[in-house]
Amino acid sequence: MGMRRIALAVTCCLAVFVSGSAAADQMDKRLDHLFATLQKTQNTAEARVTQDLIWSVWLHSDEAAVRGLMDDGVAAMGEGRLDAALGIFNEMVVLAPEFAEGWNKRATVQYLLGNFIKSIADVEETLALEPRHFGALSGLGQIYLLLGDEEGALSAFEQALAVHPHLSGARAAIDFLREKVRGRQL
Repeated sequence: MGMRRIALAVTCCLAVFVSGSAAADQMDKRLDHLFATLQKTQNTAEARVTQDLIWSVWLHSDEAAVRGLMDDGVAAMGEGRLDAALGIFNEMVVLAPEFAEGWNKRATVQYLLGNFIKSIADVEETLALEPRHFGALSGLGQIYLLLGDEEGALSAFEQALAVHPHLSGARAAIDFLREKVRGRQL
């Protein structure tokens, strides 16, 4: 694909992203188009831009209080203040239990703290609100790997790849797990 086509594809994605009056979160109407783009594109750059746009929608809330908590929680995570981040995301899921990314961020912090069962519970909440959440599915695969549940990990990575065919980490994990399972079956 030439640079002109890539630029056109990115421009189309951005046009879809900035147009419309849908609420920004996992219910945003722009997500359907963005996920369709992920499915059909063969271009890595277009897939990356589309993925970033999806994350932008997921991370945004129309509620100022939720946006503030998200900013504070992400900052605390980035600074390694995981207990503070957990407290912030606890507050977020109480304030906005329908906001999938609040659950996903709390799942991430629980994972980083080694609270894998709690992380799985939060991933399940995320997926109940946004079944296409490839980040949550990939994280679930990582948790299952750490817990020694290779079949669960394989299933989670396969689901993530079905939603987002350009996740190289999920593809590598699937290849590794399939080879490992095949070796046991021989």
